[in-house]
Amino acid sequence: MQQHSIDSMQSIRDFDRARHLPEPQHRLREIRNRALAFRERFLDQPEVLFYRSMNLVRVPYPTWYAYSGVFAQSAYKFPFVHILNRLFVVQYKDFAGSKRTLLFSPSDLEGNRKTPFFNRLAHGFPGARLAQRIMAPIFRDVTQALKEIGISPEQVDYISYDHLHTQDLRKWLGSESQRGFFPNAKLLVHQQEWISVHHLLPCQADWYCPRGMQDIPDNRIIPFAGSLELGPGVALLHTPGHTEGNHSLVVRVPDGIRVTSENGVGADAYAPQNSRINAIRRYAQSTGVEVILNGNTLENSNDQYISMVLEKTVAGPSLNPDYPNCASSSECTPGWLTPGIEVSYLIGEANFGIRQP
Repeated sequence: MQQHSIDSMQSIRDFDRARHLPEPQHRLREIRNRALAFRERFLDQPEVLFYRSMNLVRVPYPTWYAYSGVFAQSAYKFPFVHILNRLFVVQYKDFAGSKRTLLFSPSDLEGNRKTPFFNRLAHGFPGARLAQRIMAPIFRDVTQALKEIGISPEQVDYISYDHLHTQDLRKWLGSESQRGFFPNAKLLVHQQEWISVHHLLPCQADWYCPRGMQDIPDNRIIPFAGSLELGPGVALLHTPGHTEGNHSLVVRVPDGIRVTSENGVGADAYAPQNSRINAIRRYAQSTGVEVILNGNTLENSNDQYISMVLEKTVAGPSLNPDYPNCASSSECTPGWLTPGIEVSYLIGEANFGIRQP
């Protein structure tokens, strides 16, 4: 795997070897302490130039994945919740002083629908096309979102995802013979995630497998180890568990620090003890857990739990102090198709700063 220059970025060493302690509770305590220190340091950094999160698509998602463990003994029988997938657009100055545009979680909605998980989910309902329109309504796609903001494809420097489940990057980054929709963009990806993806291929039997990763030109990929600071006020923190190479977007904005990943699916997952959903609150009270995992894959549930504590500690309180400022890349939202599931607090869309030309 070829390494590419990241001279305008800086490695984050705050969490080095924090997970090497032998006992999980010691690792948890060490990560929490370091996350508190990182938060204090990051709060002193300038706010990014521009931050916008935008709704893309609402999709059905198995309840027992969204709130892993909670409903195993519950009388609640409805099999799905709705999660709302968002695009995050961040403009900032890197450490060399150059303006950069990052797209975090730019899902190719049509490409992703062809991955095994969503393909089988859609065809599990009678009248698959009608079911898609009803169960997975599209608000906008990535190209429409950028037009709304006024950002051209040529302006995009980087794209990144917390992990690569169900993603198809060929439309964005092209192949050896095509440049793709974003001609100047490179994929920022944790090197373990990139290795894991390629070890899954071919993976027709894996529901969550991404598609076409082997077609992406090597010179469009920037793999990194550990955690990475892209510039003052924006970072990618390695938060393994959901996948080994999972990482979280951390951004300094006017309402503090926003942390984004799909480790958890919303406020109820990050502060279950304060949840207005009785089953979630009671589960947290009876078990003593402080986070609820998004458990569609449990490659390492201890690591994912620790990562979610890291995220909520770095994020700090949201405008509602009962819930941390964790802006999930796919946030559980209420809907008439998911009876019985409420949402205690919605982070929702956000718009900070001024778009840069």
